[in-house]
Amino acid sequence: MTRSDSSGIDRRRLIQGAGLAISAAATGLAVHPARAQSSGNTGTRNTDTVRLGWGRGGLPLIARERGAFEKSLADQGITVKWVGPFPNHAPSLQAVVGGSADFGFWGSTTPALAAIIAGSPLVFTNYNVYAPRSTAIIVKKNSGIESVKDLAGKKVAVNRSGLGEFLLVAALEKHGVDRKTVEVVYLNPPDASPAFGQGRVDAWSMWTPAVDIARDQYDAKTIFFEGTDLDFLIDYSSLVTLRDFATKNSALVRAVIDAYAREGQWISDNPVEAETIAQKEGKYGDAVRDHLASLKRRNRFYEADDAAFLADFQKAADWLADRAILPQRVRVADHSVRV
Repeated sequence: MTRSDSSGIDRRRLIQGAGLAISAAATGLAVHPARAQSSGNTGTRNTDTVRLGWGRGGLPLIARERGAFEKSLADQGITVKWVGPFPNHAPSLQAVVGGSADFGFWGSTTPALAAIIAGSPLVFTNYNVYAPRSTAIIVKKNSGIESVKDLAGKKVAVNRSGLGEFLLVAALEKHGVDRKTVEVVYLNPPDASPAFGQGRVDAWSMWTPAVDIARDQYDAKTIFFEGTDLDFLIDYSSLVTLRDFATKNSALVRAVIDAYAREGQWISDNPVEAETIAQKEGKYGDAVRDHLASLKRRNRFYEADDAAFLADFQKAADWLADRAILPQRVRVADHSVRV
């Protein structure tokens, strides 16, 4: 598969940032005695402030806008500071490794694994699977592309080591298209959308809501849909931090996880209200909002030591490594820490 490198995980920066993050963890925290939290957690907490990454959609955005999340942590003596917005998971991981954020923004497990393989001391602390899934490969209706088979000889925009790339690889494999015949253009969402709109790429593999906005804005259609065309889940949403931070602040990490779980339940129970909040940030039309609300997506969370979940996650990680989306195999349980 031909590749045009435009952006993606900067592995060198991640490795260099790991040293900075460890130094920051050792010197930059306001240190307090370990104490039990009001919720009953009995772990350690060496800071009263948590810095959380957020993007222009999804769980952290809703949590940030509603305010209930921050109040629930404030009741436990924890102050929330939001860091972002990030266009996708890779730069939010760089913020964590570089010491400017404590958590990523519930992004894709695939770029997190790529960063871990590159040497970053990141760990998964919790997982979220929402259904129905809505990542898709889209093309313009007048492009002459009717199916995945027609992508041979075409340019397709994806985000490196993320949902977009793995979905394209899975689609090509399922439909018997040689990866070498497709030119992959690595672009982050803010750059990929205008590239698709201006015809500089022929197709775009992307997640919600950007794919839905582009489908509406550019009169596009779906030729491969994760929710119906993908044979098994290859990627999950994940809450990522540094191993050192999780160890020194296990009670705080637990409080953050529990607060996000409550927020996820609210989103599941209130799809119209949740999508209206996301629409305000994304600045898209009512048609897109109504479509997303109609999906009535449900959030399900998994602890970092859930054996059945980790088995599925390992299968996905091996699949990615075997197809060179990840540079090598990695044992996911070694980087999944329950607090």
